[in-house]
Amino acid sequence: MPASDAHGKRQLSLAGLSLLAVVIGVVTGLGAIALRYLISLLHNLFFLGTLSWDYDANVATPPSPFGPFIILAPVIGGLIVLYLVRSFAPEAKGHGVPEVMDAIYYKGGRIRPAVVVIKSLASALSIGSGASVGREGPIIQIGSGIGSVLGQMFDLRRWQIITLVAAGAGAGIAATFNTPLGAVLFAVELMLPEFSPRTLMPVVLATGTATYMGRLAFGIEPAFLVAAHARPDVFVPLSVDMLPLYVILGLISGVAAAAFIKMLYGTEDFFDRFKVNPYLKTAIGMAGLGVLMYVLMLTTGMYHTAGVGYASIQNVLTGQLSAPLFLMLLFVLKLVATSVSLGAGASGGVFSPSLFLGAMLGGAFGASLDLLFPALGFDTITFALIGMAAIVGSSTGAALTSIMMIFEMTGDYTITLSAIIAVVMAVGMRRAIMTDNIYTMKLTRRGHRIPADIRSHLFPIRQAGELMEPVVGVIEQDALSPHAAVVRRPVGKRSFSVVVKGRHIVGVVPVDPADPHHTFGAVIGPVGMVRESTFLQTAMTHMADRGHAALVVMKEGSAPRAENAVGVITRVAIGAAVIEDYRS
Repeated sequence: MPASDAHGKRQLSLAGLSLLAVVIGVVTGLGAIALRYLISLLHNLFFLGTLSWDYDANVATPPSPFGPFIILAPVIGGLIVLYLVRSFAPEAKGHGVPEVMDAIYYKGGRIRPAVVVIKSLASALSIGSGASVGREGPIIQIGSGIGSVLGQMFDLRRWQIITLVAAGAGAGIAATFNTPLGAVLFAVELMLPEFSPRTLMPVVLATGTATYMGRLAFGIEPAFLVAAHARPDVFVPLSVDMLPLYVILGLISGVAAAAFIKMLYGTEDFFDRFKVNPYLKTAIGMAGLGVLMYVLMLTTGMYHTAGVGYASIQNVLTGQLSAPLFLMLLFVLKLVATSVSLGAGASGGVFSPSLFLGAMLGGAFGASLDLLFPALGFDTITFALIGMAAIVGSSTGAALTSIMMIFEMTGDYTITLSAIIAVVMAVGMRRAIMTDNIYTMKLTRRGHRIPADIRSHLFPIRQAGELMEPVVGVIEQDALSPHAAVVRRPVGKRSFSVVVKGRHIVGVVPVDPADPHHTFGAVIGPVGMVRESTFLQTAMTHMADRGHAALVVMKEGSAPRAENAVGVITRVAIGAAVIEDYRS
């Protein structure tokens, strides 16, 4: 049976929590499969007028038999999405990840079950009808919702619910992109307030299970195929003349990521200020998207800005798209299309659009170098891959995630050093321009700030003997005067007497060290007991689980009796240890 804390919440063992994580991985993997098939069905219905599950996002959609009437596809899809979101789950609007982070940091990990269903339908409709959004946002919210529902069903403690929410988020990323390692890093960098074995193990199990489920349905191939290209040397440091190019691309990518964030939220503000009927507002925005993708089909033969945009990315990575001016045009158009899609009310992620922007920007950079210096053999594909990592890392703030996921999504591990250089420079440039990333900006604007950095603290590994305040005596509870005057307490570390009733310890009380019966305040209780070598993290868990106001520290190897008490740890002392850790 799981243990219960002082507030009646259950605490599963690590084995039990891990078992739930496996369940989350299975269910989220099945959800990712169902979502992709639903997107396929709706895409074929909107664009081709057929009822079919057969759809490969990496292959360009043929011209629609509806001709110019395809312009109405995003309009129809957007209006249905708006109705679903407004009527049943406002949290399903937009790109999803900020809502999961909000649930983790401000709602104890609680996500309503309705969000899972509505987010699935709304995002499938948005992507299938041509809105410029990604499918990772919805599956992250879906996986997180499943984790939250299970945690609430078992009435778990807050940290365990949050761990399951993060596990669901990682499982969603893993199943969607076939990237188990990147998914773990995503959960660690963006979702987990605490990084420890007790939180990492469930995340790893959920992502691994979800990856396996996704591979059963879609195979083990990486998300994108990459044509042979001139690859940087992995083992020898890159030639000195190449290093500045990766730095420059990183800096440009950081500026581009900041522009993406500003344009996205600026467009949302524009639509919010547009005081007309919300359905009319959505129809106008989506009609603009429809016109754009139809014009692109007439002029280029592809709906480049519609949906996830993987076909265009694939064409860059196989060398079929390499004209620098055209790649920059697609960069600008996708920037506009994604901002308008989310501003007008679409539901979907920003990770896939970030991949698109990075591929176009990096590809244009490499192609431009090749045109300017044809004899040096610059390769468009190499820079496109680096650009994908740099834009994703700088826009989302998940630097390690972006590097690992690009490797896993392409199967190309030869750009390691160049990608690291570019991503670090891109993240630094974006943070120099603006503190928030594309996820935290949404929460900051509603007054819900998220920590910019997750820090490992030293105070939890301090031992009770280092932190305790001394015990100088034992007082019978009956000897305490209920009307004793409270005098000014001494400054600095206090001394305590243990308060007993018979042989039972009922609390502790601050006293004059020269006179253990001269008290300075009321009895502090209830109390628990720990040993001098007990780590503070264990002591804090002990206090939280049982609702203790203080802990009595016993000599090592002694019986838990009042005469063997050597110190007291109060909540005030723990707070002081936390503050001291920040100073050190």
